[in-house]
Amino acid sequence: MRRPLPAAGLLAALLFTATGSPAHAAEVLVEAESFADRGGWKLDTQFIQQMGSPYLLAHGLGTPVKDATATVTFAEGGTYRVFVRTFDWVARWDAKGSPGRFRLSVDGETLPAELGAQGDDWGWQDAGTVTVDAGEVALALHDQTGFDGRVDAIYFTTGDAPPPNDSAILPAWRRTLLGLPEEPPTKGGYDLVVIGGGYSGMGAALSGARMGCKVALIQDRPVLGGNGSSEVRVWAMGLIRRGKYPRIGEIIDEIADHAKKSPGAYEEFEDAKKEAIVRAEKNIDLFLNHHAFDVDVKENSIQAISALDTRTGEITRFEGKLFADCTGHGTIGAAAGADWEMTPKGRMGMSNMWAWDELEQPTEFPDADWALDLSMKDFPYPRDHHGQWFWEGGFDKDPIKEAEAIRDWNLRAVYGAFDAMKNGDGAAKHKTAVLTWVAYIGGPRESRRLLGDIQLTQDDIVEKREFPDGCVPSTWSIDLHYPKEQYAEKFPDNPFISYAVHDRRIDRNYGYPVPYRCFYSRNIDNLFMAGRNISVTHQALGTTRVMKTCGMMGEVIGRAASVCVKHGCNPRRVYEDYWGEMDELLKLPGKARRATVHEAIEIPDDALELAGSHGPPTGLDPAKLEGLVIDDNAAQLEGKWTEGTGLKGYVGYAYRYASPGSKAVATFKATVKDAGRYDVQLAWLPHENRGTTVSVTVAAGTTSKDYVIDMTKAAKGEHDFESLGAFDLLAGETLSVTVRAEGAGGNVHADAIRLLKVGGPRVGEPKGKE
Repeated sequence: MRRPLPAAGLLAALLFTATGSPAHAAEVLVEAESFADRGGWKLDTQFIQQMGSPYLLAHGLGTPVKDATATVTFAEGGTYRVFVRTFDWVARWDAKGSPGRFRLSVDGETLPAELGAQGDDWGWQDAGTVTVDAGEVALALHDQTGFDGRVDAIYFTTGDAPPPNDSAILPAWRRTLLGLPEEPPTKGGYDLVVIGGGYSGMGAALSGARMGCKVALIQDRPVLGGNGSSEVRVWAMGLIRRGKYPRIGEIIDEIADHAKKSPGAYEEFEDAKKEAIVRAEKNIDLFLNHHAFDVDVKENSIQAISALDTRTGEITRFEGKLFADCTGHGTIGAAAGADWEMTPKGRMGMSNMWAWDELEQPTEFPDADWALDLSMKDFPYPRDHHGQWFWEGGFDKDPIKEAEAIRDWNLRAVYGAFDAMKNGDGAAKHKTAVLTWVAYIGGPRESRRLLGDIQLTQDDIVEKREFPDGCVPSTWSIDLHYPKEQYAEKFPDNPFISYAVHDRRIDRNYGYPVPYRCFYSRNIDNLFMAGRNISVTHQALGTTRVMKTCGMMGEVIGRAASVCVKHGCNPRRVYEDYWGEMDELLKLPGKARRATVHEAIEIPDDALELAGSHGPPTGLDPAKLEGLVIDDNAAQLEGKWTEGTGLKGYVGYAYRYASPGSKAVATFKATVKDAGRYDVQLAWLPHENRGTTVSVTVAAGTTSKDYVIDMTKAAKGEHDFESLGAFDLLAGETLSVTVRAEGAGGNVHADAIRLLKVGGPRVGEPKGKE
């Protein structure tokens, strides 16, 4: 049975001339996405399911974009009536001003109608008539405002009627005019077809390919990364390489961004690097700019999906043994009939982040009366020149059907805020401000969740319920977003600023092991899922939804797919019958590989070192330092200590600090294997708020020695260690170093101790003599 996606899409580029409509009118259909030179217009593919097609968007931040141009061939000359599919994108809220205005020219003649100035939904607008000769004709789209005018298609007819205003994917009349075959070509032979090229999709494709699966990776954008691409610019969060299987996350470590803030800079997201890593795998066929819009299902098993090239309109059918829904929205699963749910109320929304800058000379910004009417008190000031994650809207709007309206409302909020800064009550302080970037691709947080054999809950996570197949470490807090009342007064039915509520009862070092049974459908036999559409509740989604965690889910299902192919089984049987084999695969390095699932696995020389259960150290690795090193996470702590990472150069994962009045005590204990004379060293990092009279005691057996340390000054030795003297120790003897906050005269720093063997024991001399 073929199951089309709900309310879906159209296709891209191609034009064709046909006759045979009523009165034998000549017709020419030009898809906007087919324009050979898009100029400054952007190709927007994120709402194909809602309005039926990719479209061009004039996203110029208030400056009209460069013309999009194309040359088309008319088989017949004559006078044609021209219709353009567009609409006034703010009219759905009865806002005045029509910011998305543009015009169309044909062979240099600008048609009289100002387009994008009417209608509150997609429809055909009459652009006027034009007379052309047979042959090549030049078209150009002229943006008038720079504020997100949009064009789906242009239709020329020698008749008088517009074509049907159909938002279904590829209605018959478009198929006819575009010359598309009834049966698209098929690409087969795939072990795993992955739909969605974000972190979860990349993780699944790379993992499956390296374990010998032939993989198709289908992504509807021109870049990989999803929310973690340069188009959306959300930095990748979630700790990796830790927990029960510290090898999980090594593949994500290869592709992850290193953005310093969110939104980060374009270059920080390294789109080209992600694509290069994927294309380097011989077992992966990458299909960028392809939108999956049709699913063939037989006896609860997906046979194939169909995808259209969003630039050319060509359709390809992809057949495979296994499929992975990494779309975020659960699009493929829902279309295939998989069980799913979506929280009816209290959902998180979509963010469109933005950035601005200040120049040396004054700048202007057009009056945006059509945007949200905001003053400076109506939104959080965009500090550090960027609007962060909390510029979030659409909380209880339908995240699928109303996705375009949610994005557009967010744009109105951003433009309204910047209008207040430039033309409103913030103008005096922002004379040189300029808007530099606004994400037109939205970053959604929550929609459908496909249901697996286990649906993970908040209680499972907080109570640390153990599942035999627990594998992906989730380290983010249970982080749920809600509208912030302070900024919702003007628009209580559609707020645009959020705040986060964190349940921090998560082991951020080890992570909670999310079970494998959350990663496959309970009723579609060959469907995996990874990302924010896995089998969890709304509350549990708060911790599993961050990108590196989603990417690790992809790594797991990629390896599970290889087990399925090797044994001819479905995803459920990996847990039921082959978990021992899966367990071994999850312990392999991310760079381990084999050409097919039946060949031996090879470990390359550049495989990463195995991390510990708490992940790779973020500071100096104690295992790589000379001597016996005892880190603060192994110290006995009394009183209130705070973990810190702000001062760089620490040992291990962090350091601890305590205030002088806290009576806090940290005791480091080291047991030596061999007898000898050991130089005992203490590590700290200086800061002006550190204590100048920190009490430290070294004790071994019945001997102890006291020190007073000035921690505002740097330690004198290598790696910020300072020697406290040499001590003679017997084999198996334990030495302790105690650091006290009382009387310190400032904050006390506890990081690590180190013992370096400097010779044999000096028999007959007291311990601690220097």
